Amino acid sequence: MNLPELFQNQMKQLLKEEYEPYIQSFKETRVYGLRVNTSKISTEKFEQICPFSVHKIPWISNGYYYEGTEKPAKHPYYFAGLYYLQEPSAMTPAQLLPIEEGDRVLDVCAAPGGKSTELAAKLNGTGVLVSNDISNSRAKALLKNLELFGISNAFVMSENPHKLVEYFPLYFDKILIDAPCSGEGMFRKEPAVMKSWIEHGNEFYANLQREIVTDALQMLRPGGMLLYSTCTFSPMENEETVKYMMEICPELRIVPVEQYSGFSEGLAAEVNGPDSLKECVRIWPHKMKGEGHFLALLQKGEGERAVRKKKKEKAAKFLEKQPELLEFLSNINRKFDLSRMEMRGEKVFYVPECDQNLNGLRIMRSGLLLGECKKNRFEPSQALAMALKKEEYNQIVDFSSEDPRVIKYLKGETLEIEDLTKHPRKGWQLICVDGYPLGFAKANNTTLKNKYLAGWRWQG
Repeated sequence: MNLPELFQNQMKQLLKEEYEPYIQSFKETRVYGLRVNTSKISTEKFEQICPFSVHKIPWISNGYYYEGTEKPAKHPYYFAGLYYLQEPSAMTPAQLLPIEEGDRVLDVCAAPGGKSTELAAKLNGTGVLVSNDISNSRAKALLKNLELFGISNAFVMSENPHKLVEYFPLYFDKILIDAPCSGEGMFRKEPAVMKSWIEHGNEFYANLQREIVTDALQMLRPGGMLLYSTCTFSPMENEETVKYMMEICPELRIVPVEQYSGFSEGLAAEVNGPDSLKECVRIWPHKMKGEGHFLALLQKGEGERAVRKKKKEKAAKFLEKQPELLEFLSNINRKFDLSRMEMRGEKVFYVPECDQNLNGLRIMRSGLLLGECKKNRFEPSQALAMALKKEEYNQIVDFSSEDPRVIKYLKGETLEIEDLTKHPRKGWQLICVDGYPLGFAKANNTTLKNKYLAGWRWQG
């Protein structure tokens, strides 16, 4: 690979006798990974039904390697949101940030959603996740991935982190910053990244990172934890940025994380920093089966998580005028806090529990879009289908993953189900594959009118 000469010289200085093994790693075949969505399926069950060859990633509890010849993105289980395709090293930040149910969590630079989907799965429908990306176009991909995973308790935003500080001072229990970086750790996987490295260099990204972490620290509550990560090797963007955080926030300390074979310590001496910087984690592609990554887990002084009083439930007044919506909800075997339902135009949302005034923020999605109230009817959303479990809905059509009708459904085609039902069917049916929801269809006797979201349909 034609690596920039300046980069080679920097890596020789950084790695010394390990430089040659690092360079040799470029000749190795890149590895592929997927991460199981534990909010939908356990790893044990996934291993039982997985249709392709996988083996565990040692340091990721729900991560698996798969062969590059496999096509997991073309299997119906992918469309059911059972897993996310992600480079193995990139799974590490969300793995190491210790999310507890009920936490308030911020993912600052979240698109396309690999880390947000895991943070949300750990929350398991509790607390609140603010998943933000400053790029509106990238945030659209983020929204789709969160909906695919069935996440119902997230605000998806597209804001400058500096503006978020006004709305969330000292608010979050956990913050993840997977910072924009020069991408040196991705050169093997994505050689095109080198163009950006040549154009901008390390200093450009280091300055950007300092702006982001300065804002994030103002949103982290006392006692809260922050996970900082990049996919670059540059000490200027890694240990130097962590050192900067500790200088502007003296109560910040680095938290040691569980070590795995192949993890390397931070390079404290390279930045004339404290020995505690050795508690940072470096992942090198010549030491582990993954690309390059850097991580640091930090805690902001002392402090207890505030006791969050649950608001008294009260029915949303608009429901009285929406009998079709109430009728549809009667088919769902899940308790909804009706005071968290909001109607905006024709759309109905089930919003997360959040007592902040968010007026003025660019919010792409507030919680779960339940559907739309149209004239004399309610149409449930694709997002609602993905958030449900098979046992939570009264009218199910469950196909085997081998049934050709699954692909026809994902392509948006009309289906016949005479062989699957003894009685004529009417109304909204939840379409599943091996018990995992894919979307809705409208039944008329034994014919299903396809309601799978057009923008999500199977291509090819």
